[in-house]
Amino acid sequence: MRVFKMAWRNVWRNRRRTIVTIAAMSLALFSMIQYSGLMTGYLHGMERNILDLEMGDIQIFAPDYLDKPSIYNRIENPDVLIKKLEEAGYRASGRLKGGGLAAGDNSSAGAVFRGVDPGQDASVSDVYKHVLRGEWLDVGEPAGIVMGRRLALSLDVDVGDEVVVLSQAADGSMANDLFKVRGVLKSIGEEVDRGGIYMIDQTFRELMVVPDGVHQIIVRKPPAVLLDKATDEVASIAGGADTRSWRQLTPTLASMLDSSRGAMYFMFVIVFLAIAIVILNAMLMAVFERIREFGILKAIGVAPWVVFKTVITETIIQTGLAIAAGGILSIPAAIYLSTYGINLSSMSGASIMGIAWDPIWKSSFSVQTFTGPVVMLAAIVLIAALYPALKAAFIRPVAAMHHR
Repeated sequence: MRVFKMAWRNVWRNRRRTIVTIAAMSLALFSMIQYSGLMTGYLHGMERNILDLEMGDIQIFAPDYLDKPSIYNRIENPDVLIKKLEEAGYRASGRLKGGGLAAGDNSSAGAVFRGVDPGQDASVSDVYKHVLRGEWLDVGEPAGIVMGRRLALSLDVDVGDEVVVLSQAADGSMANDLFKVRGVLKSIGEEVDRGGIYMIDQTFRELMVVPDGVHQIIVRKPPAVLLDKATDEVASIAGGADTRSWRQLTPTLASMLDSSRGAMYFMFVIVFLAIAIVILNAMLMAVFERIREFGILKAIGVAPWVVFKTVITETIIQTGLAIAAGGILSIPAAIYLSTYGINLSSMSGASIMGIAWDPIWKSSFSVQTFTGPVVMLAAIVLIAALYPALKAAFIRPVAAMHHR
């Protein structure tokens, strides 16, 4: 208690320097908490878009489909496999894929047709929630299609307009039909935006003459199951089918997300090292101003450990006040950013490596978002204070009392 009282008195000897030091630490902590929340929100948003809109956690294909995509290369008896996956606790839905040409009144463009079961697909994908105009697919309107935003612009069509689809069916015949645009999607991803057309799976089968099988099965794992473990388990259930996790399907994107997390921690280190230099300078100044005082304390028998503990306690007091101030200031800012976010609607339609980016950038906060920067700040500041504390503890009394 005596050491704490002495340290508290010493902290406020030079009020201006103490306030500046505490303000610098508080600002750094506030900035890092908000940065951590924004980066976490960005990473969670990107991963959510990857998993919820297109990729799912795991995908199953017929052997060699990824190397040579073909309408003929299908997973046979998908209902049996999907039932086994559901019994194992997974959600799964099959999809059909084929390419062709889509044409409006005055223009045409290449397109990728996706045949889905609207009811079952909703359990693995949130695409149905991302309709910009119109409505999602309805089995009651088999001739209705939903297309990507940029494709609709290219064809100069909108909800209610008609689109002609041309392709080659699986039996070698010409696949062509007239469809009505039921909905236009928000920005989902580069592939869907520029050429994606969703239709009822039964409509796809009739158009492309595909009576059975599916080209891919999207699988969602239980939240508590790790991705690698889930992939292995799904692969064992799928037998000889080609089973890939989203990380295996998009390794570059997965690497980018991992690198972004590493960059976040690297930024922490850089900012807090700068603060450490500020603390080191402030504490050295405080020690040099009191060299004669420390010399007298050592001369009257005060142990080096007590002197060391006093200087460290001064640092702890300043750091504690900075953490309290920075934490209190961070709470309202964190609530605002996680609720309303930063509106980047001017960048609507922007994508990163083919994955759409939500124009409302929201923070994501957790206990770790706060404790991570706090622990790192405290650790780096205490390390920076070691040298001034050791210098004060092992100062020679005679030399110190003659110091000017």
